[in-house]
Amino acid sequence: MHRNFFKSCRAVLSLAGVLVVAQGVSAQDLGVKAPKQGQPIVINGATLHTVTGPTIEHGYLVINNGLIRAMGAGDAPPLPMAQIIDATGKHVYPGLIGADTIMGLTEIGAVRATIDSAETGDITPEVRAAVAVNPDSTIIPVTRLNGILTCGVLPQGGAIPGRAAVIRMDGWTWEDLAIDADAGLVVNWPNMRPVNAWWMRSTPEEQLQRAQERLEQIDEMFDAANAYAAARKADASLPSDIRFEAMGPAMHGGKPVFIRANELEQIQSAVSWAERRHLHAVIVGGRDAAKCADMLKRHDVGVIITGTHRLPGRRDDAYDAAYTLPLQLEEAGVKWCLASGDETPHERSLPYQAGLAVAYGLPLEAAVRSVTQSAAELLGVGDRLGSLEPGKAGTIIITDGNPLDIISQVDMAFIDGRQIDLESKQTVLDEKYREKYRQLGILPSQQGSSQEH
Repeated sequence: MHRNFFKSCRAVLSLAGVLVVAQGVSAQDLGVKAPKQGQPIVINGATLHTVTGPTIEHGYLVINNGLIRAMGAGDAPPLPMAQIIDATGKHVYPGLIGADTIMGLTEIGAVRATIDSAETGDITPEVRAAVAVNPDSTIIPVTRLNGILTCGVLPQGGAIPGRAAVIRMDGWTWEDLAIDADAGLVVNWPNMRPVNAWWMRSTPEEQLQRAQERLEQIDEMFDAANAYAAARKADASLPSDIRFEAMGPAMHGGKPVFIRANELEQIQSAVSWAERRHLHAVIVGGRDAAKCADMLKRHDVGVIITGTHRLPGRRDDAYDAAYTLPLQLEEAGVKWCLASGDETPHERSLPYQAGLAVAYGLPLEAAVRSVTQSAAELLGVGDRLGSLEPGKAGTIIITDGNPLDIISQVDMAFIDGRQIDLESKQTVLDEKYREKYRQLGILPSQQGSSQEH
């Protein structure tokens, strides 16, 4: 009886293992990555939305060796061996940027083996998000179909969960994906105000005690890293410590420190701490950022707003607090950009979240900038991405309208001059079931299918 019981257990565990493996296999992008740009690309006749300069009606744009080489009004001068794209009536924008994601670090929420967004331990500055990104994630092609061609990947969990990365959304390996494999250090700031919700089991005193312990933990780590840097400067023969070495670029090299903070007290505490330590701070979250906009502007601290598709944070907040936060920061002169703040499979909603801010008063130009140039600047890659300028990466989208409008479509996309396949698991399923209903006579035949989209 016992032997049969254990045999049954082994059979169940084996089946579970097979299912997990099968889920993992089905969660792989089977598409071929784009090859390196092989010839110049000339786009003629499009409206060029430069973001940092004036919009160019009926303009041209030339991409060669992965970079934007020339642009202007009218048609491009003849260029031998170039691929000519007639984009008359179309629009060219820089590729959109998801500033705060865990793209490639998670696949199926119910399968723990596909989630790699947090490391074990509270203090892990040596962790690099870039090396854990799965280049074959099915979420990547789904996301870039909406024009998002670059993502900031920020690790989660603990007090200092590791270092952020900036990735391009196409490549065979994590090295291919990485634009900046060490984009800055991530710090999760503790709540500075007790939570009195029904689900909270800790007393206010216990919560404040934990917050104080977390602050001391963070401070001690930064103090130790400073002492280590001073000791190594005095005696280079001292053994190296990968944790302290990992903190060096953010502490002494000008890399950002991305501090997750939403509550007013959190933001104030985090900014004061960063100023005291002479760190280049960027607030991630920033729900109450408008309440301390003067402080943020005075200390030149940027804010990555994590989404407009969310509820107000307090009972006395206005119903549209999340929708109008971008406008408030824009009017206050605070550096900011917009991230989706959504689960990774829904990162594609980023342009629509920016569009919602437009509906609540944010100028359209500012909304486009918030998911392009402003995002690039806060991630530290503003000199390479975020706008249409000669010398910047040829990472662009060609659309039939404004990408923040839900009815607009991305017709073509290029990353570093490489044309990207815009097919994804979802487009394949879409066509599969359209064909089903064509065969049933419910939809028109294939000849008329272009009218269906």
